[in-house]
Amino acid sequence: MHRNARIYIAGHRGLVGSALWRELQRLSFTNLIGRSHAELDLRDAGAVQKMYALEKPEYVVVAAARVGGILANDTRPAEFLYDNLQIQNNLIHGAAQAGVKKLLFLGSSCIYPRLAPQPLQEDSLLTGPLEPTNQWYAIAKIAGIKMCQAYRRQYGCDFICAMPTNMYGVNDNFDLNSSHVLPALIRKFHAAKTTGAPSVVCWGTGNPQREFLFADDLARACVFLLEHYSQEQFINIGYGSDVRIRELAEIVQRVINFQGEIVWDTTKPDGTPRKLMDSSRLFSLGWRPQVDLETGIRLAYADFLKRFAGNGVSTS
Repeated sequence: MHRNARIYIAGHRGLVGSALWRELQRLSFTNLIGRSHAELDLRDAGAVQKMYALEKPEYVVVAAARVGGILANDTRPAEFLYDNLQIQNNLIHGAAQAGVKKLLFLGSSCIYPRLAPQPLQEDSLLTGPLEPTNQWYAIAKIAGIKMCQAYRRQYGCDFICAMPTNMYGVNDNFDLNSSHVLPALIRKFHAAKTTGAPSVVCWGTGNPQREFLFADDLARACVFLLEHYSQEQFINIGYGSDVRIRELAEIVQRVINFQGEIVWDTTKPDGTPRKLMDSSRLFSLGWRPQVDLETGIRLAYADFLKRFAGNGVSTS
């Protein structure tokens, strides 16, 4: 990609989109295009078409989606399915109509069957039932993958797809009702430290294993794929190794310097025992993550303190 290429990042204010925006700026790309939700409702096909006609992007990254944890997915299934289908339909179809040179669609590891063999390989897609609690989001993302593949086959569009593992980092969502496990732990341990609580209660046994990738590493992977990847098969983007939730909680405890103890509430569910992605296809192309988990958590906590702890917002 030339440094004055016109690049539209859908979702540029979210965790992933903002990391990609920073990375492209760092690499001296000068024509970045972003629209806030207030400026452009991606569910509105006409509005998306107008944006494409006005901005004429050469490259598009679909990092916009309605996202949330298990609770949000389970209690608002219609929203998660409808909104995500609308967003990606408008962006992908609009890009084809506008003659966009290349599009990168970002999915999620939840597209894989609940009991798919570990580590998760790209060819496990659609080989078994999905995890029921986030199937609505997963179905939408699978449709997005298939749409990119269909437009590639029928119209020759250079549309590629990548599936990131669990993301965290700067500009994360720390809302306790909709955040994912790592930002929720950061907020929980910070609140316990500031209130002088003797312990922090965490759900389950702490035995499940999860993989985490720092958002800035994902941003680097996205640029790498835009420049070096052009295949119909989607590609996994992971860290390459996972960690037990118990160990994750202990790292967060150490980073935040919480002196109390961790109590595991084993009456609460553990969820899937393990979710590790096989990123060997991407690694074989020459890309590797740079930020280890503890370093990444320190950066995420510093961002949390900057955004929430000093401005009167309750962090308990």
